Amino acid sequence: MSDVRHRQIPLNGIDMHVAECGEGPLVLLCHGWPELWYSWRHQLKALAEAGFRAVAPDMRGFGQTTAPQDVAAYTIFHNVGDMVALVSALGEKRGLIAGHDWGAPVAWHAALMRPDVFPAVVAMSVPHRRRGPAAPLDMLRKAGKGDYYWIYFQDRAAEDEFARDAAFTLRRLFHIGFGETPAAEKMSLYVDRQKGFLGAAHEVALPPWLAEADIKVFADAYRRTGFRGGLNWYRNIDRNWELTAPWSGAVITQPALFIAGTNDAVITGSMGKRALDEMDSVVPNVRKVLLDGAGHWIQQERAAEVNAALIGFAREHAI
Repeated sequence: MSDVRHRQIPLNGIDMHVAECGEGPLVLLCHGWPELWYSWRHQLKALAEAGFRAVAPDMRGFGQTTAPQDVAAYTIFHNVGDMVALVSALGEKRGLIAGHDWGAPVAWHAALMRPDVFPAVVAMSVPHRRRGPAAPLDMLRKAGKGDYYWIYFQDRAAEDEFARDAAFTLRRLFHIGFGETPAAEKMSLYVDRQKGFLGAAHEVALPPWLAEADIKVFADAYRRTGFRGGLNWYRNIDRNWELTAPWSGAVITQPALFIAGTNDAVITGSMGKRALDEMDSVVPNVRKVLLDGAGHWIQQERAAEVNAALIGFAREHAI
């Protein structure tokens, strides 16, 4: 992408790789797992053409950004801190923050903790949740849900499974999260440890919105880095619950936009559906855009519709 500028920025104790496009009000784009800045390739150009300065970092532990060895260096405080520091490093005082998958909780908490820096927020696929009464992993285990994927991701077995063949892992994950994938091949949030998270190994067709060249970008990066950095985000789920105690009962009052696919397992499962239904109570000014038939990888799968919603919201709430 010749119109996208790349650079390394030292901030918050790490070196962060960013992809940047356009000039104007700042829009930060936070990717999730197992992704890269490249997940926002369609949004970078569209936002730039609409008059915005779009910046998509490789998040902490991903791609060309530093991956600290200490698991405890991947808390929500670290990730929000990275985004606050990035705004400053870019010479700005505030910006709209958008996030997908794990990037969504970063965007939500950035808005919650620093409304002065992030006066508007966009989240995709993962609703903002009310802080629960106990640590989430403990609650899952006590509820007999020890096979939930969050718990599987605590183990080295997950790293080994995904690193065995990075290209297959990415192909499989994009396939099972695609909105039009047959139900029998869909992503399950519960893991049979004999089969692993990816299930039985077999070739899968790429979704129509991905090319082999796109898979190569992702796979080349993960062959170099492995999957540990991103999985360390999951390994801080209970720690994040402890750290966010001061915000218990707090609400996000800024203008907010939530975009998700109706076939995304994250919002169709019991926990996700409840979070979606209850989100208005913790984000009272949220506008929800649910794209019929779309899956989890929403900004890649439905780029045009996501771009239209994102740009419309950004224009309405230009910083």
